[in-house]
Amino acid sequence: MALSSPSAPGGRPGSYQRRNVDPFAAIRRNHRIKVPQVRLISPEGKQLGIIDTTKAINLALENGLDLVEVAPNATPPVCRIMDFGKYVYEEQKKTSNAKSTASKIKEIEFTARIAQHDFETKLRHAEEFLDHGNKVKMRLKFRGREMAHTEIGFDVMKRAVTELAGMAHPDADPKLIGRNIHVMLTPLPANKRKPRFLQETEDVEPEEENQATGAGPT
Repeated sequence: MALSSPSAPGGRPGSYQRRNVDPFAAIRRNHRIKVPQVRLISPEGKQLGIIDTTKAINLALENGLDLVEVAPNATPPVCRIMDFGKYVYEEQKKTSNAKSTASKIKEIEFTARIAQHDFETKLRHAEEFLDHGNKVKMRLKFRGREMAHTEIGFDVMKRAVTELAGMAHPDADPKLIGRNIHVMLTPLPANKRKPRFLQETEDVEPEEENQATGAGPT
């Protein structure tokens, strides 16, 4: 038995309608620009005035570039001579970098009455994240009646920021939002990072290993 091909709503039987997901497809360029005149901008951003569209297209193509409509709702539309392929590449790269940055935010949670050992453990984890180039969001959550003494929480967060100064700088001062204090840390350039808690851990490890294996000093 023969099978019939599916058809899209409003389309011919046996045909598929493809959806255009290219976000740049709607940008008119070159011969897709049908208005008689455009306000032209040079590749360097200089205003060239209102000229015939055909002349603007030829001027762009003669220089191996494209005439791109950048303000279609203006009267007349504003067009710029540019390398459209390069423009698309740079815009896609910006979007990719933004998504990459957003996925590299790590969170460290504190409490207002955190013990010193736990505090240092949190800082060591923060240094690990920062050392890998991740941003670190530090959050302190108040419990119960601790909200009556928010200054204790601010002291903890400010102390944490100070202790991590060799690895990162805060994007802004710690801020109280609801029952939480937030502060975002951005890592310093790799050649300027000076970990404290990671270094201390590394220094202790050989001694602990000797004790665990029963090895003594030679």
